[in-house]
Amino acid sequence: MNILILGAGNMGSALARQFSRAGHAVRIAATSLEKAQAVAAGIPGTIGVAAVGSAAASDVIVVATPFEQAVAALQAAGPVDGKVVIDATNPLTPDYMGLTLGHTTSAAEEIAKAFPTAEVAKAFNTLFAQVVADGPAFAGGQVGSAFYAGDSERAKGTAQALIESTGFRPVDAGPLKNARYLEPLAGLNIYFGYGAGQGTAIAPAWISRS
Repeated sequence: MNILILGAGNMGSALARQFSRAGHAVRIAATSLEKAQAVAAGIPGTIGVAAVGSAAASDVIVVATPFEQAVAALQAAGPVDGKVVIDATNPLTPDYMGLTLGHTTSAAEEIAKAFPTAEVAKAFNTLFAQVVADGPAFAGGQVGSAFYAGDSERAKGTAQALIESTGFRPVDAGPLKNARYLEPLAGLNIYFGYGAGQGTAIAPAWISRS
C-alpha cells in the first residue's frame, strides 16, 4: 500500500518502521518538512514529505498526531474524499492519565464526523509506540494484539491487512462507535505502563479457553 503517516513522533516513526519492513511504500509528514525528513532518514524505505496536500498520492492515511491536532493535520493533508483514514490517536488529558472524550463519542467518531467523505477505522491506539517499534513478539511465544474498529468494510479490511502485515494479531472490535471502548482501554494500558510502573513492554489482550 501507499501509506501516508501524519505525525513523526514516537508512534508515527514506529508505524513507519513496521510498515516499511512489511514492504509498504511509506511517506511521513510532520509539523515541518525538516522534522519529517529527519525522522524518515532513519527509517529505510520511508520518505519525509511536506504536510500540505500530502494525501493526494496515498491509498491510506494513518493519523498518529496527538488527537487535538488530528483534524487540522488531515485538513492540511487533504482533500481526503474517498480515502481510508486509520485513526491511531487517543484523546488524552495533558498528564496522560485521563480521557477528554467518552461515553457518547470518541476520537475516531469525531474524526469521521469532521471528514464524512473519508472511510475511517480505529487501529493501533491500544499499543505503546515502543511495542509497535519492537514488533509483535512477546514472552512465551505470545503475539501482540492490535484491535481495530470501523463502519466501513473497506477501512476495516485495510486496517486488518496493515495489522497482519506487521505481524500483530488483528482483533475485530466491531463498529466505529466501539472506539469508545478502545480509547479507555488504551488509557488503562497507559496507567499500567506509567502509573503502575509496569513499563512500556506490555499490551492488552483477550484470552480464550478454546
